[in-house]
Amino acid sequence: MEKIMRLEKVGVNFGGVIALSNIDMEIRSDEILALIGPNGAGKTTLFNLLTGIYTPTSGKIYYKDEFINTMPPYKRVKLGIARTFQNPRLIGEMTVLENVLIAHPDCNGESLADAVFLAKKNKKRESAAKGCMEILKTVGLENKITELAKNLPYVDQRLLEIARALITKCNILLLDEPAAGMNMAEKRTLSKLINNLCKKFNVNIVIIEHDIGLVIEIANRIIVLDHGVKIAEGTGAEIKNDPLVIAAYLGEEDVS
Repeated sequence: MEKIMRLEKVGVNFGGVIALSNIDMEIRSDEILALIGPNGAGKTTLFNLLTGIYTPTSGKIYYKDEFINTMPPYKRVKLGIARTFQNPRLIGEMTVLENVLIAHPDCNGESLADAVFLAKKNKKRESAAKGCMEILKTVGLENKITELAKNLPYVDQRLLEIARALITKCNILLLDEPAAGMNMAEKRTLSKLINNLCKKFNVNIVIIEHDIGLVIEIANRIIVLDHGVKIAEGTGAEIKNDPLVIAAYLGEEDVS
């Protein structure tokens, strides 16, 4: 498998507090990678490093052999790295379609007004709108394109964030707790969606998720963090039976 992104001995601290220490990690092509660990383990901090929100205190980050330690977030999006957040960050007063349209590469260099209101007057923008509609259909929101984002149910807001990230034509999609707030049926639908996205859009997914059953079901490889340190890496079967993982994250629970 091709190594799309890699971290070498990466660490980050805030005022002397160590958030991540000595992290070695690869994001490979054609796989779903999951990050798990207890609250405060450093999972979201790691996402913030991958997307350029934080700069490493030590170590090196490469994207396809390009050194990107200090590259800002907007340039990483252009490289092909996109993400969602624990809490959806949508523009509530804009419609579902508008929220996706403003992230489209053919529109995001324009003002919000131009990107939204002039779409039908320009062939490039018409094409962008069609692309947005295709992705919204994929995530199941094609019938809600005129609804304001703030009025969507929480689960649909999470799906809209996924659609907005996909429209950037990303190569790596980072999903931060996408199943939060979902019931079992919705999680099953999400699982199918994630697998469909990998195939349909040729995107490589990294997911933070607390639902271990979901993680074991969909992830090809799992990395476990605890107190900012990587304590395990492997398949679901390997992680599930790792004593360090059981002690640090799963306690004595049965995770079968």
